[in-house]
Amino acid sequence: METVWITGGSSGIGEACAYRWAAQGVRLILTAPTAEELEPVAARCREKGAPDVVALPYDLSKPEGIPALVQAAWEAFDGIDITYLNAGISQRTSVEDTTMDMVRTIMEIDYFAPAAIAKGLLPRMVARGGGHIGVTTSIAGKFGFPLRCGYCSAKSALYGFFESLQAEYYDKGIRVTLVCPGRVRTNISLRALDKGGKPHGKMDPGQAGGITVEKAARIIVNAITKGRREVLVGSKELIMVYIKRFFPGLCARLARVIKPM
Repeated sequence: METVWITGGSSGIGEACAYRWAAQGVRLILTAPTAEELEPVAARCREKGAPDVVALPYDLSKPEGIPALVQAAWEAFDGIDITYLNAGISQRTSVEDTTMDMVRTIMEIDYFAPAAIAKGLLPRMVARGGGHIGVTTSIAGKFGFPLRCGYCSAKSALYGFFESLQAEYYDKGIRVTLVCPGRVRTNISLRALDKGGKPHGKMDPGQAGGITVEKAARIIVNAITKGRREVLVGSKELIMVYIKRFFPGLCARLARVIKPM
């Protein structure tokens, strides 16, 4: 029986993936900032078929506790087969209005936390014979986008780190799936950091028109199960990834005129 650990498991993509894995009968470990957020999700996972669910709350903006978090997750079921590092936070501020404290907060949650968790899991997974790490990047990690300077930076950094990890540890049984969403109908814009570090509190029209979290979860869980290296998740906005690849100048021009909210 497989064990799956999901960070950012209390809402959005992480919650939907938890339900999909639960229906497959896996054991689940769910992480989000508070137990109150996790308890109803854990209960529903049990209803959907997960034989065991452990809620492991932690604030990933605090790096000092991540080694203990990794140890607790590993010991919950004496090992982890799949880790889906999905937790993240976005922003809605221009470069000028983005303080360096805000950049550091975004980088701490979106980049340093998944990197630290992966580093903590690696020796354990290698000793056990292998394991799979999924990580949520973004199409915003493929190219710069207005009002997302810190977010784009963090998501871009994930590619560098996890592609390096995959290259080094592939022969030791470690697999990585880079999950690259475009627009998915989640609360990420509501919780995004605005001026002064306050929540944006609005659903962006683009976000509202994105694919459902259920569709996203189906694509993501299937990709991780099949061991895909990368999976794009979204709709027509994903064409920007290919425009960036083949027509970078056009991509730069489009980024200047696309409505960022």
